[in-house]
Amino acid sequence: MRIGFTKMKLDCYQRTFVHSSSSLTPIQLPAQMETHLWYVKPSEVKNEFLKQYLDILSPRERENVMQMRGEELRKSALLARTLVRTTIARYQINSQINPRSLKFRKNIHGKPEVDWQFSDDSLPPPLHFNISHTSSLVACGVTVNSQIGIDVEEKHRSIKHSVLSFARRYFSKHEVQFLASVTDPQVQKLEFIKLWTLKEAYVKALGKGFSGAPFKTFTIRFKDDSIHQASEIVVDSFDEPTELTSNWQFSLLELANSHYAAICTEKHAAASEGKRNVPTKLTVWKTIPFVVDECVSGTDAVKTIYG
Repeated sequence: MRIGFTKMKLDCYQRTFVHSSSSLTPIQLPAQMETHLWYVKPSEVKNEFLKQYLDILSPRERENVMQMRGEELRKSALLARTLVRTTIARYQINSQINPRSLKFRKNIHGKPEVDWQFSDDSLPPPLHFNISHTSSLVACGVTVNSQIGIDVEEKHRSIKHSVLSFARRYFSKHEVQFLASVTDPQVQKLEFIKLWTLKEAYVKALGKGFSGAPFKTFTIRFKDDSIHQASEIVVDSFDEPTELTSNWQFSLLELANSHYAAICTEKHAAASEGKRNVPTKLTVWKTIPFVVDECVSGTDAVKTIYG
C-alpha cells in the first residue's frame, strides 16, 4: 500500500538567467485545469540578494520578517513573501505588475488573497495562489478559476512522539489503521508525512486552515484501496457522514529529492461532471527571484507520487 514514484512526463526544460536585477520573466496565466508550482531553496539564495527582496515587501511584511527569531527563520519568511510577490507579478494580467505594488487581504479564516488595485472598472483576474514553506524549501502554487491549497514538508522531518501516537491525536480512525498496517518504522513515518501534506493542502484549499477544518473531522481516502495505484483521492467528511467529497483534485510530489509537496485544487465543471478523474497539467519551476528561473518538470527534481 505504499505510495510509489513515477517520473513526471512534461516537455519543459528551459533555464532562464535574468539579466536585470529588477526584471521577471513574464509567464502566461495557467490554462483551465492547469497548475503552476514555483519553489525556491533558501540554501541556494545568496545573502547579497536579501536586501533587494526586503525592498519589495510592504512595511508590515518587513516588520513581520524582522521579528522572526533566528537568521534561518527570517530568511525563510522573507523568501516566502518574495516568492508570492514575484510569482504573481510574472503573470501578464492587464499590464506589467510591479511586485512591490501588490496588495493583499485575508479571508475570514486568514487565507491571503490578492487585493487587486485597478483604477478602471476591470474585473479582477481569476487568479488563485497559495504558499507553503519550511526552513529549507518555499513553494507557491497558482491556478485560474480554481481554489488551491499546497503544503510542503521535509521528508526527514523530526517527530517528537511515535508516529502512531501522533496520528491518533490528529488523524481519523481510518488513517490510523492504514498507518498501523505499515510495519517498517521508517516507511510508516514517510507515509504519515505524505498523509499530513495531503490533509494540510485540503484545508488550505478550503480557505479554512487547521483551526477551521481540524484534521480529525475528515479522512483522506484512496479509491481502489491502494495508494500507489489509486484512481482518485477523495475526502470523507465526518460533518456530513453520507458525503464522499470528490470536488477536489490532489497531486502528491517529491521535490528536490528532499521534500513532499501536496497540491489540492478545486475541480473544474468539466471534470466534476465526468465519472473519471481528469488529470491536471502541472508545470514546476525552480527559481531564485530576479536571478534565475528553471523549469524542472520532467527532470529528476520532480517526481510524481500521485496525480
